[in-house]
Parts: sequence; structure tokens; C-alpha cells
Amino acid sequence: MKIIFAGTPDFAARALKALAEAGHEVSLVLTQPDRPSGRGMKLTPSPVKVLAQELGIEVLTPLTLSVKKDPEGAPAVHERLRSEEADLLVVAAYGLILPQAVLDCAKGIGRRGDIRAINIHASLLPRWRGAAPIARAIEAGDAETGVTLMKMELGLDTGPAVLEARTPIGPEDTNETLTDRLADIGAELLVKALETPDELDWRPQPEEGVLYAEKLLKPESHIDWNTDAAVLARRMRAFTPFPGLQFTRGDVTVKVWAAEAVEGAAAPGTVLEAGEVLTVACATGALRMSVLQRPGKPRMPAAGTVQSLSIRTGEVL
Repeated sequence: MKIIFAGTPDFAARALKALAEAGHEVSLVLTQPDRPSGRGMKLTPSPVKVLAQELGIEVLTPLTLSVKKDPEGAPAVHERLRSEEADLLVVAAYGLILPQAVLDCAKGIGRRGDIRAINIHASLLPRWRGAAPIARAIEAGDAETGVTLMKMELGLDTGPAVLEARTPIGPEDTNETLTDRLADIGAELLVKALETPDELDWRPQPEEGVLYAEKLLKPESHIDWNTDAAVLARRMRAFTPFPGLQFTRGDVTVKVWAAEAVEGAAAPGTVLEAGEVLTVACATGALRMSVLQRPGKPRMPAAGTVQSLSIRTGEVL
């Protein structure tokens, strides 16, 4: 099958690799432009671009696909996509809004012949539409999540579902570990779906159960001790590695890399234990932190940070 692929991070690169290994002809790849990265802020290509170049696939990196924003460049890209005469457009965490002209660029597959663009979305739609479905599922305490192959339309993740696969969310899962697992699940589900492209069909998403996964923002990383400990523990896992969970002591910001909710009662912010671990009272229960990180230092067992900052039992953070 001839495919145009649009994606940017490693999550998408797994799907691209799976398509290539399954023998599909990926004739063109769209991905985000190179971005500054690392301490030197060196321009760095996306994981999808790196893989596409290794596979010898042509790569386009438009800043936008909107005709309104780019009256000359965007139509040229649209025409380039149509000229491929691909059977299907596959999208995975691309990062740009796709206009109807792009969604209609391929011939189409499926029983009705109208599945022209498929999105690999990391949730069980309609729950957690939007930018950060994996993190929000962990934060909310969901017992399971999964991947939905969705027939794309103009709405934000509102398109009909084609196939889905489920996986439990474990008590140790972080955004990082769950993203890694869902990337493999999504790639496998896509390849499986395309084994019988003429049999694929879609069903509208349910009208009930819609939730939106808002983009993760840096201000969310700050700990408010007037929050339940169980919620903070889930946020730590949901926000790892970005934006993280952190608290301040004086003018020092400390990042939390491992924590659990435990029993404990005192005024929120009160240090209950300051030794091998750092335990702080919350609105309900307490947060026991075992791995911490100070600015400019590597992450380490909590005892080192407790000692270096002279944190004492009974003080209020």
C-alpha cells in the first residue's frame, strides 16, 4: 500500500518503522521542522525525520499547512500531497492542524472507500481527546487506556473510530513508560489494520464520555500541599519527564522523581519525615518522596537532598 506519513516524536517513529518493516510503500513523510535542543540549543531533527532519512524517504517540514497563514506555501504542499496518489495518509502526533485538503489527499481505503486519513491516538476515544491523553489518563487515576485508530475529520479527535486496543495503567507507570508501551501498541494495531484494508469500517464516537486532555504546562509542576497526596503521586507519574513535579524550599527548587501517597496527618506542607525519605503532609495523607533532584545536580536518593538543604522534621515547606 502506498502511504503518506505525518508525525514527529518517537511515538510516531515507531509506527513509521512498523509500516516500512511490513512492506508498505511510504512515499513521503511530513514532520515538524528541526528545533533547538540540548544545552547548546543546536537545531535537531525530529525522530521521524531521522528515521525517514535512514529509510531513504523524502521529507517535507512545512511550518504550517494553513492557506490562511501561508497563502503560497501551503497550497503547494497540498498539491504535492495529492500528486503522490497515495492510498492512505497516516498521522501520529504530527503537531500541525490538518486542513480538509490534506485530509482528502489520499485515495481512501475501507469497505466504504472513504478512510483517507487515519490518526493513531493514544486514548480510548472519546475519553481524552486532545494534546496530552497519556498524562491526563494517569493523572485522573484511570485503570486502563489504549490506542484508537481514528478516521480523521476537521474536529479535534472527533472522527469515527476504526479499531482500538487496550492496556492497563500500572501503579508504577509514568508518562514516559506508558507512552513507550502505547507507541508499540499503536504501531502493531496499525499494521494489523492494514493487513485487510478493504474490510476496515468505522463507527461514530459515543456522544457520552467526552473528555479533553489539555496540554501540559510548566506551572502545573508546582506542588500545592493543600492537595490530596494521592493526586500529587499520580501527577508525579503523569508529569514525568515533563513538566515534572517540584516544590520550593527558600530559593531552591527541588524536583520529585519518585513518590507515593502514604498515611499522615498535620498541617499541609509540614515535614513529617526527613531522613532516608522526605515525607510531607498534604490535605489528605502525605507524600513520601524517595528520589529528588536539585538544580544543576543529578537525581539522587532523597537523603542526599534532605541533608544538603538541612530539611528538618516539623518545618513547613
